[in-house]
Amino acid sequence: MTASRAPLPLALLLALLSVSLLPFIPTPQPPQTLAPTANHAGANHIVRFTRYDRAEDHRSYLEARVRSPGWRWVERRNPASGYPTDFGLVSIEEGPAREGLIGEIGRLGLVKDVSLDLSYGRGLLGESGERVGAFVDGMKRPGKIFTSMSFSEGEGEYYTAISNSSISWRRHLLASRSQVTSMFGASTLWEKGYTGKKVKMAIFDTGIRADHPHFRNIKERTNWTNEDTLNDNLGHGTFVAGVIAGVDAECLGFAPDTEIYAFRVFTDAQVSYTSWFLDAFNYAIATKMDVLNLSIGGPDYLDLPFVEKVWEITANNIIMVSAIGNDGPLYGTLNNPADQSDVIGVGGIDYSDHIASFSSRGMSTWEIPHGYGRVKPDVVAYGREIMGSKISTGCKSLSGTSVASPVVAGVVCLLVSVIPESKRKEILNPASMKQALVEGAAKLSGPNMYEQGAGRVALLESYEILKSYQPRASIFPSVLDFSDCPYSWPFCRQPLYAGAMPVIFNATILNGMGVIGYVDGPPIWHPSDEEGNLLSIHFSYSQVIWPWTGYLALHMQIKEEGAQYSGEIEGNVTVKVYSPPSQGEKSPRSSTCVLQLRLKVVPTPPRSKRILWDQFHSIKYPPGYIPRDSLDVRNDILDWHGDHLHTNFHLVFNMLRDSGYYVETLGSPLTCFDAHQYGTLLLVDLEDEYFEEEIEKLRGDVINSGLGLAVFADWYNVDTMVKMRFFDDNTRSWWTPVTGGANVPALNDLLAPFGIAFGDKILNGDFSMDGEQSRYASGTDIVKFPRGGYVHSFPFQDSSESGATQNVLLSAGMTKADSPILGLVEVGQGQVAVYGDSNCLDSSHMVTNCYWLLRKMLDFTSGNIRDPMLFSPSVKQDNPLYIDDNQLPSRRTDVNFSSYSSVVGKELICRRDSRFEVWGTKGYNLQVRGRNRRLPGYPVIDLGRGLNSTAEVFPKTRPKSREKRKGDSSGNGYLGLFYRDELDMPVLVPSHWLAPAVIAVAGILLFFSFWRIRQKRRRRRKGSGSVRMANL
Repeated sequence: MTASRAPLPLALLLALLSVSLLPFIPTPQPPQTLAPTANHAGANHIVRFTRYDRAEDHRSYLEARVRSPGWRWVERRNPASGYPTDFGLVSIEEGPAREGLIGEIGRLGLVKDVSLDLSYGRGLLGESGERVGAFVDGMKRPGKIFTSMSFSEGEGEYYTAISNSSISWRRHLLASRSQVTSMFGASTLWEKGYTGKKVKMAIFDTGIRADHPHFRNIKERTNWTNEDTLNDNLGHGTFVAGVIAGVDAECLGFAPDTEIYAFRVFTDAQVSYTSWFLDAFNYAIATKMDVLNLSIGGPDYLDLPFVEKVWEITANNIIMVSAIGNDGPLYGTLNNPADQSDVIGVGGIDYSDHIASFSSRGMSTWEIPHGYGRVKPDVVAYGREIMGSKISTGCKSLSGTSVASPVVAGVVCLLVSVIPESKRKEILNPASMKQALVEGAAKLSGPNMYEQGAGRVALLESYEILKSYQPRASIFPSVLDFSDCPYSWPFCRQPLYAGAMPVIFNATILNGMGVIGYVDGPPIWHPSDEEGNLLSIHFSYSQVIWPWTGYLALHMQIKEEGAQYSGEIEGNVTVKVYSPPSQGEKSPRSSTCVLQLRLKVVPTPPRSKRILWDQFHSIKYPPGYIPRDSLDVRNDILDWHGDHLHTNFHLVFNMLRDSGYYVETLGSPLTCFDAHQYGTLLLVDLEDEYFEEEIEKLRGDVINSGLGLAVFADWYNVDTMVKMRFFDDNTRSWWTPVTGGANVPALNDLLAPFGIAFGDKILNGDFSMDGEQSRYASGTDIVKFPRGGYVHSFPFQDSSESGATQNVLLSAGMTKADSPILGLVEVGQGQVAVYGDSNCLDSSHMVTNCYWLLRKMLDFTSGNIRDPMLFSPSVKQDNPLYIDDNQLPSRRTDVNFSSYSSVVGKELICRRDSRFEVWGTKGYNLQVRGRNRRLPGYPVIDLGRGLNSTAEVFPKTRPKSREKRKGDSSGNGYLGLFYRDELDMPVLVPSHWLAPAVIAVAGILLFFSFWRIRQKRRRRRKGSGSVRMANL
């Protein structure tokens, strides 16, 4: 009996011993539970209801059901008060009971939601004619965040912001600026008798004077502000009306007989509230406007009461035209509502058909990080030095997309008047008008689709389309041609190849058949020849199309059997759309939309030439206060340009392609890519946290799989963030940064396995490396780096709050201390390079670029090519940089970060921008995938390693092995560990886990074998006992 029990404790001992031998691997601290920071004062709130009713009925409903005190109904006395409404305005007192009261109202059966009554502020003209935005010298102006609007310019040469070239307009402008209508051939339609008659034009702006001599048909003026006037005291509303319908010979409008309805929605201080807009929009619906011009815009596409009311406007067959914004030449700067698919978004050009430097450009950023933006603007029109009406009499010139917008609105009014009044509602709607405009537009030769949309508006071509128009559905853009450069940028800059992340193209479905439509079955890919079968397309699309528009996204991959294919793939995608029958019709309306594709394909590039850009961990405004990356920029304090390779980092994309690299984008967690496919993972200006699984995977990807890692960080200083908060008098709440320029505490967690960490200094200054002059703009410092790495330091000034005292001493004559900003180190099989500033890659506020540095870093991380200057023996670290972990930058505990994060409180899952085989899973090596299908005539090359396949280790050039030095840990030698520079970090290599793992498995097998023997002996005893009992 004793002998049979002895193996059990022995097996347990072996198993425990094996576990204890596993190396210690530090795990990151889990994200802290963040507390909300809202500190609201008393404020008006919009209560939206699920149905229209009289305002007094909504009030009675609330008064009868809301039991808590602390609120009161706010009367709205304006022209819409005589009509049913779908919202009410209530004032809710400040205090601890506020949130509970909001929740009580929001839970009522007829209440849709409760939100703050945001205030809209916009810049028109500064004192000297310059553009004025929402922020001036770091301080927020009154009103909701709106970008600068129209502005006056001096004549002469204009220098573009992104080149040294100049464009001279003076001579051409003097000859033609007062005849903008003639540039579109408006007189041709005037001669046919089409002048905008019986077209109701709503102008949402600063008002107009009743007796203005430039207008023959001012039908109604309404005031929606808290000021007691209907007049325009700024001149902007009058100017816009003049471009649309002016009759003065010096500044003619497009549709002089259009009926003008002037909605004064802005005060003299250029401020407006969401509730004013909602009432004015409701009144426009009730009075059956035909066209509405809104020459305003801003980055906040998450103001849902406003956005959804715009949908309702267009659903009621009002054609809305809106300016795309004056934030060019930067990318990712589209303004709302012009960026909505149901609105005609208008960009600006000059008289030479160049995109105006001020014109905002795409793509839309609603869909980032998990998808890809839509093409916007829809069209462009002349917007520089356009002549329009002054406040009282006479003409003046203005520039801006808020000038280009009424140009298109005037064209639309003229086109509406072409259709007989009795048939207008049958034929004309926001979709059919956009179809006529984009299909008739003239494509410009220089700009890409995200700068010009369909091209310059062509009045006469659109007139011909409308004359014979039959309700139908279509796709915009209708062609994606990789050979059409630069129009098809960025797609034409990088061909497809097997093994890549899906290339996503997001098109818009325009449904001229009805306000609501349905997609009849999945879209279908029709290849033109056999090679087209190498293309695999998955589709995301609007199953219900409302109002008038939907989306069709193509996720395109080349199959693995096409890894060696080089050539073109052509074909088309079809999608069937149907709408309910119109009045008098019995059958549903049906239409087949066609999207033509012409794609370039190349053999899969070598691993060292493939770079993966992390988009998933980027956070932008909206919804959170994400501060700018350069604190020197005082008039644009929000990070709202998308931080995407094809928005404000588009110049980096172009540079990398010019350098021979292939760049792919990952909008899913780091578990969702196969590291064996890429030379470098590129992390630039990231604000989000990381899943623990991501940190663990990246450690193994770098150390064991040879993935290179390049990081560009930014400033992070809690004291500075606290100082940057401000009280917004519009939302009646404190705005406080959710993080710094980058989320340094999260990056430090990610880099901890490599012994690297950033600090909380905010460094500024100029420096030179290898003859390249560079600017370090609000970057951070490196405070931890392993021995054996290479670190570059420069004397910079620390502008953080904690560095203020030091700067005072420096001003007294002390020498600036060198701060480490660039580090490079070899780690296991991979290489890591880190730099503390990303402003030199971001086109938004770049002073000098550091493309030269990025190229050298990628040479190292992707190919272990060492630049002699970067790897000079003088900068090699004989001793590590080190500070205690408790001295590293800490996370803010007063911010509810989960509201903005894709990680905190969220599920780890691979989304539809990752490889098809991991969609809906947690990523590679975490779940099993299916086998690859083979097409006839093409060899199978398995590119989707991970999951259930064997990973190939790509050899990389390494330093020759050298003799082991005295003092090296003997543990690093067993099982053939290669010898390298020593690193002061835990290194996970096979020699650390293989032996303990073998012991663990042996112990477990031994335990189960003895357990089975013991069970058999028990059964024998039980059997023999039963026999003895039977014999008795």
